[in-house]
Amino acid sequence: MEETPYAFRQTLKTPAPISCLAKGSLDHFVAGSDDGSVRVYNQETLKVVKAIKGLGEVSSVVCMEHNTGVLGDMWVASNRHALRFAMDTEKMVLAKADATLTLELGADDDDVLNELSLNQKNDQLAFCLDSGKVGVVDLSTKQFTRMKTNHDNICGSVKFIPDRPSELVSGGYDSRLLHHDFHQRIVLSRLDLGTSPLSESSGVSMSPPFILSSAMSPSGILAAGIADGRVWIGTGGEKMSGVSSGISVKKKRRKWEGLKQDEAFRADVGHGPIVALTFIGPRTLVTSTLMGKVTLHEIGGPTADGKLDISPKWTKATSDVHKVNAIIDTGSLIIIGGLNESGGGVIEVWEKRLKSGDV
Repeated sequence: MEETPYAFRQTLKTPAPISCLAKGSLDHFVAGSDDGSVRVYNQETLKVVKAIKGLGEVSSVVCMEHNTGVLGDMWVASNRHALRFAMDTEKMVLAKADATLTLELGADDDDVLNELSLNQKNDQLAFCLDSGKVGVVDLSTKQFTRMKTNHDNICGSVKFIPDRPSELVSGGYDSRLLHHDFHQRIVLSRLDLGTSPLSESSGVSMSPPFILSSAMSPSGILAAGIADGRVWIGTGGEKMSGVSSGISVKKKRRKWEGLKQDEAFRADVGHGPIVALTFIGPRTLVTSTLMGKVTLHEIGGPTADGKLDISPKWTKATSDVHKVNAIIDTGSLIIIGGLNESGGGVIEVWEKRLKSGDV
């Protein structure tokens, strides 16, 4: 493996477990907690510069990008509600009453939100729920669109597909990936990892192939973290320009074919559930197991015989995060959030080394 590209920088503690992380604007990142609080950290100082308190359990946070020199707006998933907060206020600590918009997306108190995602234009907000339902809110009209086909169990992840204005993909505890057209409310393609023949594994796992996490690269590669310690990679929707890493240059396709089995594979990447992952490059993926084994991988292929693969380039165990709930990349930092051995909240910040040999 290569030299360590990231070095431990600092551990941050919070009273309650960190449930989610998000990259913010103006060199900030955001952490949501089980106790209904949200903290905005400055990346340079690692100090809290804003907070929201008094919400229900926070499951997801997304930040709207702004180029105007302000923190901008933030969407927070709390129980069955999505709340929008304007963060460019003089208030240091905001409360639930400061939300500029509250949307009730769950059907009842048990139907909690799991993940929110924003599209590239920041005008569509996707959501997924414990009931398995998936939907989108048009932020200009505040109109909801709910998909006709949903997951049979908890839906834990939803992502927009880059450069596809009406398409998203969701993953659930029913082991299924669903590719939706949310304007037509139809499923364009699907994949069931429980019945898929893509089952190469170095061992036998007792865990079912629940989909616990997902990540979408800017070029349209989909990665899904599975409860059995594997990651599923689908390259069928990848956009490439110029020279391809494979034998032939891929052309832009009329349809996103990211769930095509002949352009996908599964690989063992860790012992235990793959609870968090993030792309840090077009084909560079960082994965984390529940117990904190973090690995940087390069996706390779297709080779002359059409094979795809994933090769680990570097791995490191968390030192203070006992159980991982989230991981993000900010460009210069990898940030990992979860809980420590005593059940409190903890964030580990790892800093990117500029070049080999830097201290």
